[in-house]
Formats: sequence, structure tokens, C-alpha cells
Amino acid sequence: MFDKKRIHLIGIGGVSMSGIAYILKSLNAIVTGSDIYETDITKKLINDGIIVKYGHHPEMIKDADIIVYTAAINENDPERVEAKKLHKEMHERAEFLGELSKQYKNCLCISGTHGKSTTTGMVSVIFLEANLDPTIQIGAMLSQINGNIKIGKKDYLIMEACEYVDSFLNFHPTNIIITNIDNDHLDYFKNLENIKKSFNKYVNLLPHNGLLVKNNDDDNSHNVENGYTGKIITYSINNEADYMAKNIIINELGHPTFDIYYHNEFVINIALNINGMHNIYNALAAFALCKNYINDNMIIKTGLEKYRGVGRRFEYIGTYNGCYIYDDYAHHPTEIKTALESVKSIKHNQDWAVFQAHTFSRTKEHLDAFADVLSKFDNIIIAPIYAAREINTFNINENMLVDKIKKQNKKVIYLDSFEKIAEYLKEYTHNKDLIITIGAGPINQVAKNICNNK
Repeated sequence: MFDKKRIHLIGIGGVSMSGIAYILKSLNAIVTGSDIYETDITKKLINDGIIVKYGHHPEMIKDADIIVYTAAINENDPERVEAKKLHKEMHERAEFLGELSKQYKNCLCISGTHGKSTTTGMVSVIFLEANLDPTIQIGAMLSQINGNIKIGKKDYLIMEACEYVDSFLNFHPTNIIITNIDNDHLDYFKNLENIKKSFNKYVNLLPHNGLLVKNNDDDNSHNVENGYTGKIITYSINNEADYMAKNIIINELGHPTFDIYYHNEFVINIALNINGMHNIYNALAAFALCKNYINDNMIIKTGLEKYRGVGRRFEYIGTYNGCYIYDDYAHHPTEIKTALESVKSIKHNQDWAVFQAHTFSRTKEHLDAFADVLSKFDNIIIAPIYAAREINTFNINENMLVDKIKKQNKKVIYLDSFEKIAEYLKEYTHNKDLIITIGAGPINQVAKNICNNK
């Protein structure tokens, strides 16, 4: 289908787009791309033989058969304008990825508002442990594949499937995990009911012989299967479900050990090497899905216990003057609460949360919830809001968040640059303190710069 086709990717440096580039290359397509900035991803693409240019390059459109662009690339982009002028075949990223997913016998889609990257990572490591040679596309860096993409056989595609702008409705899943449903991306969905409707449409993309794995402890997921007639497997800690975690113990590092029960019969004990109760849910979801393909419980157990996390999910960065430094991609109040629980599970003196809100719309929508959860850290530093795709038409700013936090915790400050934040932390933190940078923007550079003493 794509053999010898010339395919140009606008925004090739994105995590998903770079994955598409490698899949296309494996299908013998001739791939080119453009992006605004040089990154580690674009440098790797170039090293692997893919032509990438920085900035806008309409001249690259001329020889392309197909143009693929991300949702962030607006219709006035010079390359999109040129493609339209030349009547080129064009596809938005999610639509095109959906076409690619048809190439695989089994398309395992991991979805949910929170936890999908981690759960995708867990499933991937288990399949690797079972020597099933899957193709993997994940929205974060996974050490076992040294990146965010692995090209394997066409039997299995394991992919993270995001709900934003209904992207996942373009896919062709044979298996779906839904970790949870929460009120995120309200700039697009407007309200929680619309999010639930979207997930319901997504589930009904499954074939009659498909499999849905869902969280029975998540209230918002209760009716997500309406209209679907295929197989459903549930998991939980509290409510009755097919797979349940019992006898949970958290060690001094915050790592949980627990027993998995299936229909109230003991199956196996799991000792995770990552923090947090939330990862018990992710592990249960991964176990339930993988049992559909792997009979040996010990293989699944080994895969789960070998998993050490993906990049930017409570990722240990290093130390500075005796301080422990972590980074987390959390950009929703629920995710920050999870990061907070992980922080508090580790023995330390004072903790320092450095938070960069992601988009003005999300900051305004969740202002009170952000303030409430951030105030639970010992010390809070607010960084400039990361605009991403937005212009600030929302009458929101960082000091509004600071003022809200101050009502519950006076130890909060706004600093207007990463350099000032790093200097402040170096001056005021002490031995055995814990620093965590939080946000989906480039705030992790603060953590890295401190560790590198820049």
C-alpha cells in the first residue's frame, strides 16, 4: 500500500509523527519531514536516514505523493497551502495512523484520560518478554525499546490511543483498554458527558470478537460499553471485578506488592518497581489484556516487574547537593494528585513542586482544583503557563493560581523564567529535600539543568 510512496510529514518531530515515520520506512515508503525546531527526536530521524528540514519548506511538497500533518499545523501553514494548491492527497495525523493500524492483525489500543502511557509501556514490556515481536508506538520514551517506537512484525500493534479531538475514533482496534475517564481537554469536548459519548463511540469500533478491558472502580467508565456486544474484562481494587488486586503492601520506596485474583481465585503475586497505588490499576489492566494472548502467568509477572516506567512519568532525574529530583508529565489535577501521592510515599525532608500549567484553557477550567492539589506540597513554585496551541484569550495568568494557592499554603511563589527557578531552588533547598517538576511542557528542563548544575 505504501511501497515506494513518497510521504511528507509536517511536524515530524512529534512523538506520534516520528513513530509514523518509522512505520512508513519499514513499509518501504520514502519519508521526508519538516519541523520548526531541532530536537533529540529529529536528530535521531536524520541519523536513521530520514530527510528532515527545519522551518517551512513548501518546495518539499512537490515530489510527495501523500502529505500528513498534525492537528497543531493550521491550514495557513505554507506547506499545507502548497499541498492544497498542488491537489496533493492530505491526511491529519490520527486519520493516517488509523489507516496504518489496518496493516496489523491485532491492534491493541490503550486509552484513558490518565495512565495510558504507563499501561502501554507495561503491555509492551510483557509482549517483549514473551518474544512476540510487537510493533509499538507509545507517547513517551520506553527504555526497553530505546525510544517511543519499535518496528516489529505485523501480528501485533501496541499503541497509545489519545481521545483529544476524537483522534482515537480514526483507529481500528481489536482490543481496547480504558484506564479511566475524566474531564480533560474541555477546550474541545466542552463537558464530561461529551467525553463519555466519545469513549462510547470508540468502544463500538471494536469488532464482535474484540476485547474491552475496563476499570470497574472508575465511575465515569461504567456505561462506556453500551451497544458493544463483544467480550469485556473488568479489573479493580475496591469493586467486584474479574481481576482484583488484594493484600496490597507499599514498601519504603513507595513500590506496591499485591496479589492478583481472578474470579476470587488467587493467580499470582506482583512486586512492581515503580511508585504508586495508581500503578496497581495500570498493572491489572495490562495483565488482563495480556492474558488474552499469553498463557504463562510468570511471563506476564516478569514483564510487569521488569517495567521501570516511561519518560516523564514520575521519572527520577538525579540529585543535586543531596536533593532528590524527579519529573512528571502531570497536567491535570487528578494526575498531580497521583504525583503528590508518589512524592509523599518517599522518605524525604521538604518537598518542592515546580508546576507549569499546560494551556490557558485548562488552567482556567481547573484553576481551583490545581490550587487545591498543589497546596498539599510543602513548597510550590509556579512557572510561566505553557501556551502550546493557544493564544491567551481566557483572561488567566500565573498570579491568579498563586493567589488561590496562598489561601491554603503561603509557601508559593511565581518566577517568570526557568533560570530564576533553578537559581531559587539551588539557594533554598537542603540535603534530603525532594524536587519535582510537573507539567506537559518543557518544565523538565529545570530538573535536568539542576542535575547538570547549569
